[in-house]
Amino acid sequence: MDPIRNPYTPNAGAQPPAVVGRNAQLSNFDLLLRRIRAGRTEQSMIITGLRGVGKTVLLGRFRLKAQELDWVVVEREVSKHDDEQFRRQMVSAIRATLFEMSPKARWGDRMRRAAAVLKSFSVSVDPTGALTGGIDVDAAEGLADQHELQADLTDLLVAVGEAARDIDRGLVLLFDEVQFFSTAQLEALISALHKTVQRSLPVTMVGAGLPQIAELAGDARSYSERLFKFPRIGNLDDLDARAALLEPAQAEGAEYSEAALDLAVDVTGGYPYFLQEMGYAVWGVAEGPTITREDIATAVPTYEAKLDESFFRVRLDRATEMESIYLRAMAELGPEAQKAQDVATVIGRKSTQVAPTRAQLINMGLLYTPEHGYAAFTVPHFDKFLKRAIPELIIPPERPARSRRKT
Repeated sequence: MDPIRNPYTPNAGAQPPAVVGRNAQLSNFDLLLRRIRAGRTEQSMIITGLRGVGKTVLLGRFRLKAQELDWVVVEREVSKHDDEQFRRQMVSAIRATLFEMSPKARWGDRMRRAAAVLKSFSVSVDPTGALTGGIDVDAAEGLADQHELQADLTDLLVAVGEAARDIDRGLVLLFDEVQFFSTAQLEALISALHKTVQRSLPVTMVGAGLPQIAELAGDARSYSERLFKFPRIGNLDDLDARAALLEPAQAEGAEYSEAALDLAVDVTGGYPYFLQEMGYAVWGVAEGPTITREDIATAVPTYEAKLDESFFRVRLDRATEMESIYLRAMAELGPEAQKAQDVATVIGRKSTQVAPTRAQLINMGLLYTPEHGYAAFTVPHFDKFLKRAIPELIIPPERPARSRRKT
């Protein structure tokens, strides 16, 4: 079929033509913004789930919904940065927010006060004033100038929230990969958001991250479970998985046989990103207009090769030799969460010997801990890939630990 008209979008975070199975999250976000705008409180959300389940896509839909309702949106992907760099990023984001909320020539007292607080917030990392260029106000004394992230960020978001309320606007912070916030950064954000909720200000934050973020947020602030909902999204059910394949094809005049859909859903496990890769691959081999089970079977090698190259391999390549062995030992035991002692036994080591390896894999975002003593892959079907990439598990003799490879 015509490759130019291929409707599938197997790219990280790309908006697929049909977003299915996520109506509950979209409805909750709409409710969140409308209640806050009405001066009422509502729990915000941090969406959790494995890689490839559509968390970034959901954030993109949230952005569009917020803009439709005339909210100002700050959208960022979190990286591992120190507090100084985090502060710089917040200065840049809030500076843009103030200009988007209202033209500078029409700023009232609240907007100018928010700009002054932003100046104070920026001084510790930018005494030259370059980061707040174009904002010709003096720094506010006694606000956001304590050089303590939690207190300063709270002052800043409160000031911005008061300015937004004054002009009947709202601010929503959309953060992807929130598990990469440091404890101090996450604690500061939660505390600042808590204060805006207490004052009924039109500021909220919605995040997305790997499953461990609910635990990290709870560790950062005990009241986070009252401030946020932590909906977990995963693979689509059978009906929605079929719709994710079928609806884009039908829009281009193509169809799937029932047998083709059966096989496609079985191979992909119903994971949204995998469905996009399968749809893209089969579009390139099918004669059409009806995609058959044989077409799906023919496309499977291309589908797997693409995933191996662009989705799985980049993650395995970050691992050291011992980390790769640990991952492969987990795959040997199966796709489910595995007990640390069981993995160590497969490797022929004591659990304490491989604990640093396990901890580093968790820190890298390749594993997470669904319960104490267990670890699971953050990537669906990673066990299948590991068995393709490392057909035989070879355990080297014990030797002194090597330093990590540079990435």
